[in-house]
Amino acid sequence: MNEKGFLKRLQQKWQLKSIWQVLLVLLAFACTGFTVLFIKQPIFDLLGVDMSSGGFWKTVLYLLLILPLYQIMLLAYGFLFGQFSFFWEKEKKFFKRIGALFIRKGK
Repeated sequence: MNEKGFLKRLQQKWQLKSIWQVLLVLLAFACTGFTVLFIKQPIFDLLGVDMSSGGFWKTVLYLLLILPLYQIMLLAYGFLFGQFSFFWEKEKKFFKRIGALFIRKGK
């Protein structure tokens, strides 16, 4: 696969001005993922939750705690890398979709 072509397609899809901006966005995603990976265990340890085995309620707890944390970290890294407006627009779309799940559509 041609990496330049891949980055160019991301640039068009995300409507970014340059390949450099695409790289900064990808860097923000990578840093967010690694940060959440490293801080999730101490958070669960602090709460006294053993996540070594699965279970429905542990999964729900994971989603309720880590998903918002991920979104916040994504905005923080977006800000640090100068891409806050890109991530803010994505966050607004994300929360609009989440809200739509809870709003009953009229028939």
